[in-house]
Amino acid sequence: MASVRKVVFPVAGLGTRMLPATKVLPKEMLPVVDKPVVQYALEEAAESGAETFIFVTGRGKVLVEDHFDRAFELFQMLEEKGKRGQREALERALPPPGRIVYTRQQAPLGLGHAVWCARHLVGDDPFFGVILVDDLIHAPVPCLRQLVDAHQATGANVVAVMEVPPEDTAKYGIIRPGAAEGDRVAVRGFVEKPRPEEAPSRLAVVGRYVLSRRIFPILERLDVGAGGEIQLTDAMSKLLEEEPFHGLRFTGRRFDCGDRLGYLEAIVAYAMEREDLAARFHAVLRRYV
Repeated sequence: MASVRKVVFPVAGLGTRMLPATKVLPKEMLPVVDKPVVQYALEEAAESGAETFIFVTGRGKVLVEDHFDRAFELFQMLEEKGKRGQREALERALPPPGRIVYTRQQAPLGLGHAVWCARHLVGDDPFFGVILVDDLIHAPVPCLRQLVDAHQATGANVVAVMEVPPEDTAKYGIIRPGAAEGDRVAVRGFVEKPRPEEAPSRLAVVGRYVLSRRIFPILERLDVGAGGEIQLTDAMSKLLEEEPFHGLRFTGRRFDCGDRLGYLEAIVAYAMEREDLAARFHAVLRRYV
């Protein structure tokens, strides 16, 4: 199977769980140590073989676009002050020209609608990736790369799954599992946010997908579902009637950076891996625990 060349980043959400910090600052720009979460997501996509990065934005998200632009005044100032290393690091973080494209989700109609907004940009590519920026996944091999490898092995749609406590099933789309092969499990169905007693498993879909472009006409026909939104899970359920899905138990640790506690834990985890910070940060933490 061909590599997944295009990745969609739905970033139009308002980030209400992180108010008041996200009243003005887009939630995707919240820093984990010294990089915004959106930059980790783009780097993961690039390291997974993606060539085109499609951002589905909304009102108030111009800072996301600016972050991946070349800041001429800042670069010039760093050069003049002899901070060439910092300037070069910022340059390296920028994708090549023309690799990032933006489109607007003009109404808050849910994740499924946001993905549908990218249909013309995905174009004729048979499969594409989706990364939910809030889900920061720290892994020895980029999580999306793991999904792409599973897709290349199976030719199928692939979603990242992780086991959650029974009481948390109502927060996620849950898969109805079939036969397992190593870290892959066949998907027999999807249930959106079931109560614990109704959940078909504890395997929750988290923010990484490799999907067939055939999901776009399904999304276009979908009625509004749970929460008054067009649900991606509903579209995947219908696509499952035509094409197989696999859930991948990825290797890595997921941090929900749209949640206060998950965001704080992500900062601790990433800071403790930094040679320039770990020892001093550990000393700081010991003052509080």
